[in-house]
Amino acid sequence: MQSKELARKIAYAALNKKAENVKIFDLRGLSSITDFFVICTGVTDLHTRAIEEGIVEELKNESIRPWHVEGESVGRWILIDYVDVVVHIFQPEVREYYGLERLWGDAEIEEITHEDVES
Repeated sequence: MQSKELARKIAYAALNKKAENVKIFDLRGLSSITDFFVICTGVTDLHTRAIEEGIVEELKNESIRPWHVEGESVGRWILIDYVDVVVHIFQPEVREYYGLERLWGDAEIEEITHEDVES
């Protein structure tokens, strides 16, 4: 599966768990760390963990497993590393504090909404 397709699947899985403000950052050409970030917001610890579990389960059904997951015990910022796509699930104040949108402002950013999933 291509990294862009994987990023979209992750974004859709996050939306299925009611993630908010879901964005895909295209980092190809800007970073050697990964091709894409998927960044989204959950409103509570329980919500961020539900988003993480939903993403991991959905991709596991396609035999895609994360290389690394961290932050799930606390739930304020959960990172899921699929190597070519890195997922950041934040609570609102943590997302604002770290400001990945500002740090990676040169990236092409695509906002994913429920309308994108339904089309």
